[in-house]
Amino acid sequence: MSLKGIELQIAIPKTFDAGKIAEQKHQQTQLNMDQATAKMEQQTLKNSETVLESEKYAKMNSDGDRRERERAEEEERQRLQKEEDKKNTVHPYKGSFVDFSR
Repeated sequence: MSLKGIELQIAIPKTFDAGKIAEQKHQQTQLNMDQATAKMEQQTLKNSETVLESEKYAKMNSDGDRRERERAEEEERQRLQKEEDKKNTVHPYKGSFVDFSR
């Protein structure tokens, strides 16, 4: 296939234009990749600094704190009551009298 002079006058400028367009598309693609990478890095940083989900046990309101304190106080009262009961109980066959007359 041979090209004539008039065809070359049209074909050569078109190749320059096609080259410019191809270069612009390449640059645009590279720019899009860079922006996507930067966006992903920002999202990763944001995710590492924020809490996305919290555990259900980590949520303590004032009502839960009050209940916890009341439960702890009740346990302490029960423990003290058991100790006092142990002191007040009378052993069935051990007496409270000590014989030193020997």
